Amino acid sequence: MALTAGCSGGVAGGGNSDTGGALKFGMLAPFSGSESAFGEYMKNGATLAVDEINAAGGVNGQQIELIAEDEACDATTAVAGANKLVSQGVVASVGGYCSGATLPTLPIFLQAKIPMVIAAANSDDLVAAKQPNVFLVNGTGTQQAQAAVKFAEKSAAKSIYVIDEGDAYSTNLSKAFISQAKDAGLNVSGSTTVTPTDKDFSTDVDKMMKAGTDFVYYTGYYQAGSLVNHQAKAAGYKGIFLIGDGAVDAKFAEITGKGFTDNVYGTFTMTPDMLQDGGAWSAAYKDKFGTDPGPYALQSYNAVKVMAEGIKQAGSTDMDKVDAALHNLKDFSTASGSISFTEQGTLSDAKFVIVTIGPDGKFVLSDRLEG
Repeated sequence: MALTAGCSGGVAGGGNSDTGGALKFGMLAPFSGSESAFGEYMKNGATLAVDEINAAGGVNGQQIELIAEDEACDATTAVAGANKLVSQGVVASVGGYCSGATLPTLPIFLQAKIPMVIAAANSDDLVAAKQPNVFLVNGTGTQQAQAAVKFAEKSAAKSIYVIDEGDAYSTNLSKAFISQAKDAGLNVSGSTTVTPTDKDFSTDVDKMMKAGTDFVYYTGYYQAGSLVNHQAKAAGYKGIFLIGDGAVDAKFAEITGKGFTDNVYGTFTMTPDMLQDGGAWSAAYKDKFGTDPGPYALQSYNAVKVMAEGIKQAGSTDMDKVDAALHNLKDFSTASGSISFTEQGTLSDAKFVIVTIGPDGKFVLSDRLEG
């Protein structure tokens, strides 16, 4: 069932035209499965942006209607969701959480002539598809790996071990990090792929410990990553346990357990509390939804704002015109700072930072990696 938001009255006339009715923005996000918490964060962030735009008069005189469908972090579910959005007449796609689920939706939206601003998914495979209608408001795996390498250098890591989960996102980030780390002269002593549904990672931890590891980069998600961290520390691991942005969530601390959160860090894009005016944005979010914003709420908010600006500047929902307008955006102001895109549709400045687990279990800023 589609989840709709942000629409004022008079929507039934269809949303796919430049001449009237609502502009239907489609969002694919995980509303079921292990990543479902992120789906709600994303939908809420997008809804806040839609409501603000509509209250200010909409886009070129038209209101926006947000239609959300489940991607469940699963390719088959995502393809079905994308086809549902197309059949409902969406003029833009502003979702995408799991890269492996987002990838097969790219040709669907391209064939339907629908521009995409991807909110969270960030595998370099999305860029490698070379679709002119694809833009990312989250930094790519290559950009995230750059931050991880810089942190490893600052930490004087002597023996690095990399762990992924075999999916598009974590594999891309793992490969990008290993390549860049070696280029930087860092010692990558080993790497492995784990099965995320497993509960016992003792074999993987044993390999890691035997490699003399003092710096782990776990590029998968929090469900398995939190267990690997717990089991590694229980086995005597004292070094840094760095996680990718897919694992940065308060549930990591909850699952890994008290006493096991020391030296846990993450690579992540800036969150509202790290921004100069982020407090006002967070307050508006909490006032509307009754809870603090979670991971990717801000990126989803930005995705809607960026897409709306592209359509506004294009004066049309025609994909080619919107794509050209998005490429021409320069220093567009968003809640997380200014946004400009490269020729490949990636962020000119990804703004990755290092976060760590605070006293309440939530991730907080640790290092801006400046200088």
